[in-house]
Amino acid sequence: MTSTFPNISISTERLVLRPLDTDDVPALTEMMNDEQVAAWTDVPRPFTERDARTWVTEHAPAERAAGRGLDLAVTEFLTQRLVGVVRLTGTDWHVRSTELSYIIAPWARGEGYASEAALATAQWLFGDQKLERVELRTAADNTASQQVAQKIGCINEGVLRNACIAHVRTEDGGWTDVRTDFIVWSLLPEDVEGADGQSADTDGFAAYTDWN
Repeated sequence: MTSTFPNISISTERLVLRPLDTDDVPALTEMMNDEQVAAWTDVPRPFTERDARTWVTEHAPAERAAGRGLDLAVTEFLTQRLVGVVRLTGTDWHVRSTELSYIIAPWARGEGYASEAALATAQWLFGDQKLERVELRTAADNTASQQVAQKIGCINEGVLRNACIAHVRTEDGGWTDVRTDFIVWSLLPEDVEGADGQSADTDGFAAYTDWN
């Protein structure tokens, strides 16, 4: 029988991570249309409300039901405002590992939300879900995302050469693909014991290469 993640909420000092719902569609649409999100992820460009609704109502539930992953809205505890998304993909229940990705809304960057959300998710995965490995992949030029990985205690395992596609603006205002490397990071249960994810100077974007 395929294992699946439960529909849960994870609370931190400042954040609540919970399943995406249709009330998130407007804020999700705005967040995913940010220039930096478009540069570092493979989400549709432009990202429409229809894309957001499909993600919330179809894609995310299907991934969870199939045991492949879990999408969580990251919200402020006090305001309930959507500040980002944490995503688990490529979950292997036999190996007990998963890949973690994150995006933070433009207005919420620099507050340490990415590291706080990522660390809380990892602690839940290692504790409640008994996973043994969390993997992150960051584009070689995405220093903000790499700082988040370091902040939560990840170990740099090496480089996947030419394995990432990023996006840059063209002179006519469109987008073009550029190839770059992936840096692979891992987090094991013993790695999070001394990590402090409550604050960070930068927030980043791990790649959402398999969003479609």
